[in-house]
Amino acid sequence: MANTRFVVKVDRGGTRAPEFVERIDRTPIRMTLNRKLALVMGKFTAEDAAKSIQNSRRIPELVPVQVGA
Repeated sequence: MANTRFVVKVDRGGTRAPEFVERIDRTPIRMTLNRKLALVMGKFTAEDAAKSIQNSRRIPELVPVQVGA
């Protein structure tokens, strides 16, 4: 049975590559361009992280990921 977890993808607009949340235990939140290093988290934690980095230039998006066997 697979569980659904989430990564937070952040699009800064323009031609820049999207970034993913890597760590949330620091201020500011640490970001990475490598999706494999992205933090996989529960829905409520992902929503909190997305709200904390949302502003006019950053557009966070929750991306579902299937984990488990």
